[in-house]
Amino acid sequence: MSEASPIGGAALTCVVMPTYNERENLGMTLRDVFDHNPGVEVLVVDDASPDGTGELAEALAHADRRIHVLHREDKLGLGPAYVAGFRWALEAGYAVVCEMDMDGSHRGCDLAAMLRRLRDDDAPDLVIGSRRVAGGSTQGWSRWRNMVSTGGSWYARAMLGLPVRDMTAGFRAYRAQMLRRIDLGDIRANGYVFQIDMTRRVARAGGVIVEVPIVFPDRVRGTSKMTMGIVAEAMLAVSGWGLDRLLHR
Repeated sequence: MSEASPIGGAALTCVVMPTYNERENLGMTLRDVFDHNPGVEVLVVDDASPDGTGELAEALAHADRRIHVLHREDKLGLGPAYVAGFRWALEAGYAVVCEMDMDGSHRGCDLAAMLRRLRDDDAPDLVIGSRRVAGGSTQGWSRWRNMVSTGGSWYARAMLGLPVRDMTAGFRAYRAQMLRRIDLGDIRANGYVFQIDMTRRVARAGGVIVEVPIVFPDRVRGTSKMTMGIVAEAMLAVSGWGLDRLLHR
């Protein structure tokens, strides 16, 4: 399944970026990441994009040693893509592993702020780029989309008893030592509920979680992968986890 060879380790940070039909965003997003974070490396995890995203990523990787590509055989879901990327990065020996979207909605300047926060004296294990704390915001979102996102985070926070304001955020920086404490093979979450699952797993492992405000502009190229099926998956999973918490606390 993998055509990438983990040759990293010299760099501190690996940014894992899953892709499916993101060819038109690829170059722009990578330039933004490196302009603000020249020392990081990026792993593109492509799910056999029919638009040629994987092929373009390979061409860019040949020209820039900071770029790596992991090819998967089919469109297998966001959660499995991140798990595959995490495993690659841990094997390669990076100290920090990040999640970041390829659609332009996550900004390189915000990644720089998140990485600075990870180096603070209180040594958090997970830094979340948050739309829901003071200073955080969304741009170009419909009222309905904001309601779904805000409501989903509120419901997950209430059911799981966690103080995180942006539970569904997919812009994150983990200490590798925390990821090693989590059983990645036990993760079954597929869509965006993966982010909630990872938050609760870090909390259960005793990790320190902090949120850094980010600006989240809506994508201007390509098509969103969000569907009502993904929302339903999240609601069912969170309800099950919350019920289990209430029964066993």
